[in-house]
Amino acid sequence: MTAGGELPDQIPFADLPAALVEEVLHKTATIAADLLASFREIREERSALRKKLEKSGLLIEESSLGYPPPPTTCATDGSYAIDRLLTIDLAAAAAVAVEGLTPPSEKRHWERPHHKTFIAAEPHLEDTASVLRAVMLGEELRLATSAPHDVVMIDGTLTLPIIYFNQALNKVPDAKGLRCSMEFLENGVEYLSAYLELLRSERSDKQYIALSKYSTRREIGKRLGWLVNHDDRGMLTLLLKSGELTEPVELEHPRDSEGRVTWHLNTGPLRNESNKQANELAKEILSALQSVTVFYYKPHDWLPALRVEVAASVASNTHRLATVVQGLKHQCATASMLEPYPIYLADRTAKALARAIPAFRQVTTQRVSERYSGEVGEVFFALHGYRSESGR
Repeated sequence: MTAGGELPDQIPFADLPAALVEEVLHKTATIAADLLASFREIREERSALRKKLEKSGLLIEESSLGYPPPPTTCATDGSYAIDRLLTIDLAAAAAVAVEGLTPPSEKRHWERPHHKTFIAAEPHLEDTASVLRAVMLGEELRLATSAPHDVVMIDGTLTLPIIYFNQALNKVPDAKGLRCSMEFLENGVEYLSAYLELLRSERSDKQYIALSKYSTRREIGKRLGWLVNHDDRGMLTLLLKSGELTEPVELEHPRDSEGRVTWHLNTGPLRNESNKQANELAKEILSALQSVTVFYYKPHDWLPALRVEVAASVASNTHRLATVVQGLKHQCATASMLEPYPIYLADRTAKALARAIPAFRQVTTQRVSERYSGEVGEVFFALHGYRSESGR
């Protein structure tokens, strides 16, 4: 905090040279001009793009789905942080599940948020973040599948787990000294089982959905011939009216030159006793991924269009799709949040982990100092922090 009482993040230019700030501010004029031209282009074409969307048959009124009772909801999110110290790394990950606003006819399932945590002192290795992130996501999936709610929201995309799990599985053989590697290997089959359950969503009383805040996907744009510099979510935010959604379409997948989907899951590093089961799960996951669908929904005028990924079993069932839509609409109850309430709350809770890591390190340092028989200064040197990494 400065002498005037301001926090460092409230004075963003404090440590920058004045000439650098002036140069960047001058260049923002060019950026503003480019953005203005883009906005004007969309505004001029908006009516034509809207008519094209209407004629495509991809537009659905939420009223056509019916009005099931407001469902109970929850959302999961996670974060990880690594404090790079002089002698070790302090690694922590947390997954949280938060209940949404409860419908008047329902009782709360949870009195407080549910969570899973991992924290360990790790040796200095570059691969710690990749493995730790996979542990975080695996615990998110386990929390999601254990939730008793009608609609369970995942912060992200349904393709993210296969990416993070693959990265971790490729790093684990060279990072067996990490405790987070052991944690991932011990629970890997359970993580994959939870992932498969989300992708299939076979239970009619539980709908799993993934909500991605940022996306460059263009499943709708490619069908309708939109310019490549306009992604679906940004364009449909302008084109959809309150209470409208798009017809669920197949999720866009990476493909090779011959058009084959290139997703893969390397389960080789998992332990022998669980490898056979992991291989079977991997095959089923790859198959289930190709049936995932996506639609966009605009609950209210004040919200951007929500990108919603669901299993084909949900998208093809009108009642289940209507349950998802009603759940989203009732959780977007205020203009102060640009996303459903449980996603917003889970996000805030998860982000707090990185801010808390220095406090955890301080407590650890104090406890070591109390029991160390040598020079206390050695402890403070060894546990001095140089760099922090965090993510979600």
